[in-house]
This record gives sequence, structure tokens and C-alpha cells, in this order.
Amino acid sequence: MNPAPSAERLHIVVHGAVQGVGFRPHVYRLARELALDGWVRNHADTVEIEAQGAGVHEMLARLAAAPPAHARIERVEWRALPPLAARGFSIAPSVGATPAVPRVQPDLAPCPACLAEIDDPTSRFHRYPFTNCSSCGPRYSILDALPYDRASTAMAGFTLCAACRADYDDATGRRFHAQPTACPACGPRLQFTPADAAAVTAGAAALDAACACLRDGAILAVKGVGGYQLVADATRHDIVERLRRRKRRPHKPLALLVADCAGAAALSKLSEAEAALLASPAAPIVLLERRDDAALPAAIAPGLATVGLMLPASPLHHLLARAVQRPLVCTSGNRAEEPIAIDADDARSRLAGIADAWLDHDRPILRALDDSVMRIVDGAPQCLRAGRGLAPVVLETSVDTPLLACGGQLKNTVAVAADGRVVVGQHLGDLDDALTLDAMHAAAADLQRFHRVAPRAAAVDLHPDYAGDADGPAGTLPRRRVQHHLAHALAVMLEHGLDGPLLAVTWDGNGLGADGGLWGGEFLEVCRAPAPSWRRVAHLRDFALPGGDAAARDPRRALAGILWAIPGLRGRVPTAFRPALERGLNAPRTTSIGRLFDAVAALAGFDGIQSYEGQAAGLLEHCAVDGAGEPYPLPCVDGVLDFAPLVEALCAEAAAGASAGHLSARFHAALVAAIVERAAALGHRDVVLGGGCFQNRRLSEAAAAALRASGHRVHLARRLPPHDGALAAGQVAAVAAGFVA
Repeated sequence: MNPAPSAERLHIVVHGAVQGVGFRPHVYRLARELALDGWVRNHADTVEIEAQGAGVHEMLARLAAAPPAHARIERVEWRALPPLAARGFSIAPSVGATPAVPRVQPDLAPCPACLAEIDDPTSRFHRYPFTNCSSCGPRYSILDALPYDRASTAMAGFTLCAACRADYDDATGRRFHAQPTACPACGPRLQFTPADAAAVTAGAAALDAACACLRDGAILAVKGVGGYQLVADATRHDIVERLRRRKRRPHKPLALLVADCAGAAALSKLSEAEAALLASPAAPIVLLERRDDAALPAAIAPGLATVGLMLPASPLHHLLARAVQRPLVCTSGNRAEEPIAIDADDARSRLAGIADAWLDHDRPILRALDDSVMRIVDGAPQCLRAGRGLAPVVLETSVDTPLLACGGQLKNTVAVAADGRVVVGQHLGDLDDALTLDAMHAAAADLQRFHRVAPRAAAVDLHPDYAGDADGPAGTLPRRRVQHHLAHALAVMLEHGLDGPLLAVTWDGNGLGADGGLWGGEFLEVCRAPAPSWRRVAHLRDFALPGGDAAARDPRRALAGILWAIPGLRGRVPTAFRPALERGLNAPRTTSIGRLFDAVAALAGFDGIQSYEGQAAGLLEHCAVDGAGEPYPLPCVDGVLDFAPLVEALCAEAAAGASAGHLSARFHAALVAAIVERAAALGHRDVVLGGGCFQNRRLSEAAAAALRASGHRVHLARRLPPHDGALAAGQVAAVAAGFVA
């Protein structure tokens, strides 16, 4: 006999990112509102519910329609149970072993309720820089081990006062089991130290001293959520230039902190989607189109039409921005190319000579996390750097054998995989720097320890000389070598759940190809299932790079190689590069679209050495104008894109006085036309765009629009970046499909 509707009882299991987000208190309040009996508890990495009463199905519907703000429900399973006597609703103790690859919440920016308390003179949290609740605050940066209990976090050394203990134990309140809960009476404290250490101040006085320091034009080292940051007045050219000199960062754009979206709108052409991304709990740096009347010195982002803005990622950042009342440079606490500092002694050592003063606190940072970087591309958010607020990124995969993936040489990330999941760690940086290689070792060890993964093999790039392979954390593990551009394609396929067959357009600087050459302008046909296969179906015509790796820094070298490949233009090759090209010495051949971008930038007037990766290509993108005319010719003959007609036409227009913006626009249009032509010729409906060249928003959006207009479905990198930061995830997917050497 079926129970009466009023006594219906269900056992419910909610899967997804549902722990550490206030899910149990949310269910508790909902059950009380609907007069349900039963309980809710954490079980492994799910939430388990038994609920009885007339409103159980309404509860199911409302959980799906309006879960807690930071929860992500993947599926809900339920079954009917015999009814029991009424006994109220409770939050039961957690049970179940933590899975090998659990879901971990990233750090969350302060929520509106906490910000209101910080700004309320009557609140005990007034101006307290470490205010948080179950909806916000540090997570991944302070978590040492699971389960997510206070004793396993950087808050273990801070004993709750009576008021905070009452909040922590109140199942109806915002701070129920919020592990970082603290207030001025029991929590972390600030400490301000000038460079000469003459007078150290603590608490609220330290905050006041730091704000005065910023208003006076000093460069302040601030201990943030995931590491130290260098903060300074962004409105003064002399201060920005001083910071650049000290940090050894002459041109790379600097990110800015503003207090709110109104402050962002005063500096950028802020759309609704961009405002939502800016104000999201991840609080990323968002790349925005700069306003022509923005009150910022050109030195913030030399030559670029964009500006990277962020809202406060913590209560401390909120208090600094509100007090100083002007845009602040907020950049990683390091010298150029080094990893971010997280320890006070390390910060004092490495930032000496850069910072004029330090604003520290006594809550430990357990793992280094740079600020995340995002933008809106083709109508949706795209990650360009996964750090604080986004990392770790967890994706479903068919890999069952525990695996370590080592990523690439540039923009390195590492990943671990087991039990059907891959966890991609935070952005680490370029492995050319010894400190970054050390950081890679530490990050790999941390991922393995934290997620209890004991790898049986290491997925690495096909190139044997990448530091992450030769000197990296793989050690003696058996290697599973993955072709670079295939990994780019598979990373996008993995995050979108695509099996193929499809066309993957993978363009970047370069990577070792399956034939031993340097690839970088590739069209691949890829199928993950049911019969895995991949093949190279088209590519850019190859050309020589005099100086080899030096060409990545000097666009004139790429241009010399391009011109040398066209007999009628060889006379334009500078004498300095001719011997290498004539003899083929230290002049490897490449099919790189990235180096083609550099060559075109050099033709358009960029004649310097690149001080950061992609500088010339970025300047070329941002100078492009609309309505410049037809694309330059870029014909494909037997699967090879021939750049000769394009370069000949470009040289002729440049000689006739065409502007750099005109040349850039027609060049971008030529690349888009080539993508659409190849997609039509090869006949695949689904097209993946991956690789570092698709950091170029103009190229990505124009290609996506043109492909859709031709009837194709387009897939861009979203949760993972389009560049080498996604290689580790793609390497895992390659091992799963059997695409290894």
C-alpha cells in the first residue's frame, strides 16, 4: 500500500560541487519552511537527505531551481522509502570516506552580507579584514587536508571566541560550520611594517597606516588570499613607472583593483556580462575595453586598448580600495617571471627593493594562487589564467589508472587524475625560471597528497627537453608522451564533453610535431570514441626560424624566415640573418601561426624585442581597424596554407603607406577565411578552436561567427585556457583515448 502523500518519505543523494557551500543549512531551512521531517548530512563528496512530508517533491524542485549560490548540482538521485513517525528535521554528522579525487571549493570573494557587516559601525565585524561566512571567504588557499574541518585549515591556530562559536554552531545562520569564521577578538590580525622596520603597527592601526602609505605614493606589499601582491596608486605615471623598473616588467599590462562596478565603468566600456563576471565570487581580473577618457597613465597597458580590472577578492582588498578611493595597481608579489611569494620571510627577501612597506597578517597561506584572469569572448566567459577563485578545475574523465600530467614549458599547470576525474591545478608560470620549476614540484606533490592520488604513470609533452619532463616531478614514473597540439584539441573536447569526429584548429607558437618538426598552425581530425583516432589534415607552410628559440623574443627573425621562403622577397632579409638561413644553421623549420603573427607585426612596424610572450601579436590585434577590405589571399594547396600570396600583398600595401591597423585587419580576416574554407572542405560540423593564438579575441570571435554562419558548431576553451595552461588536462584525455607515444 502506498503511503499517503502527507507522509511520503524520500532518500535523496545530490551529486556535484555541494560541500563547503552551505548546502546543509540551505536544506535545513528549506525543510523547516516546508514542515518536513528527516535529516541532511555530508556523505563522501555528495549530500544525502532523508525527507518526509507533503512538500518533499517541492523541496526537490526548489533545490534544483535555486541551490546555494556556489553549489553546482550535476544530478539528483532519489527513491521512495516507507514513512516513519514524525521527528523533526536535523543536520546529521557526516559519514563516508572521502573519495580519492574529491571536489574542493575555490576561494570566494566577500559576499554582500559580509561587506555590509564590514561597513557597519555597529557590527562586531566593522572594518575586520578577515570577515567571512558559509557563502564566502578563503577555501583552497587555506585547506591542508580533507575533511574540510577547521583543524585541517590555516585557521587551526585561532580558537573561536564565544560569539563566533555561537555563530559556528547555529544551523540557521550564515556562519554555520564556516571553517574560517573569526572576528577581531579571536581571528587573524594585520601588521604594517615600513621598509626600514622602524615602527611596526598592528590591527586597525596597521590598516590605517597602509592606506596612508598608498595615498602618499608608496608601493605596498600586501599579503592577499593566495600570496603577496604589489599595490600602488594606478593614477600616477611616476609611481607606475617606478613599479615597472623595480619589478623588471617594462611592458606587460598591470592589473588594477577598483572598489566596485561603478569604478570599473569609469575606466572601461563595461557590458552587463562583463560586470557580472567582474562581480562573480571568483573575483577574477577581467580584460575589458578601455574607455578613451579613462584617467589612467598609458604605462598601465602600453599600446593596448584593454585594461585588466578586478573587484576586491577579500575584505582586506575592499577596505584598501574604499579607503584610498582611487584605482590601485594590484599585481603579483614577485619579480618578472618568478612565482608569487606566500611566506613573509620569502616576501621580505624577494620583494626587497621593490616594496616600500609591507602589510602582513598571521593567517598562513597554504598554497600559492595568482589572481585568475578571464574575459568575455563570443558572448561567454573564458579563463585565461586559473588561480585564486577558479582553481582547482575538476573535470570528468574516463582515466582510471592514477596519473600525473606535467603540462608544457610555458604557462605551466599540472594535473592529477584517478577514479574518473582529473584535477587541474593552479597556474604556475614559465618553467624557464628555477623558482617556477620548484613551484611545479611543490604543486605536483600537493595535488597528489591532497587528492590521495599515487600516480602509476606521467603524461608529458612529446618534447623531451621541457623542464617539466626532464627535471620535473614525474621522476622515475613511466612516461606517456602526448603530441602538443593534440593535447590542445583534447583539452577543449574534454571540457565540452565532445567525442568527435571533429575538426580541431590548433594554432600557437610551437610544439614538437609527430614528424619531429615544429608545428604551430595545425588542422587536426580527432575522434575520442568509440574508435579513437587522430590525424593532421592541413597546416601552414613551413619556414625557417633563424636563431631558433630567440625568434620567440625577436619578431624580426620570424619575418626574416618568412621573407626567405619567398624568392621575390629574399632581398628584404637583413644581412644579420642571412648566414643562418643560407646554411640552415640554428634555423629550425616551423609551421607556427604564432610566429606568422610576429612576422606580420614586424612588417606592420613592431621593431623591438618582446618583453613578454605574445606582446607583438597583442599589439597587432589591438591596432586592427574595422572595414579594412577583403582578406589577404591565403590559399590551401594539398592541405598546406601558402602564406606567400598573403605576405606579398601585405608588403605591397605596407610599401604604399597602408596603416598598421589596415594591415592587421586584412591579416586577421585572411586567417578567419582559411579556417572557414578548411572546415567546409573537410566536412565536419563540429569545430574546436584551441592553442595560444586563440587568446586573440578578434580572431576567436570572427572565426566563431563565420563558422556558425557556414553551419558549423564552434567550441572554444572556457573553464580551461586556450593556451598551454590547458595542456595537462589534454594530456590526461590523450592517455584515456590511447593517444600516446
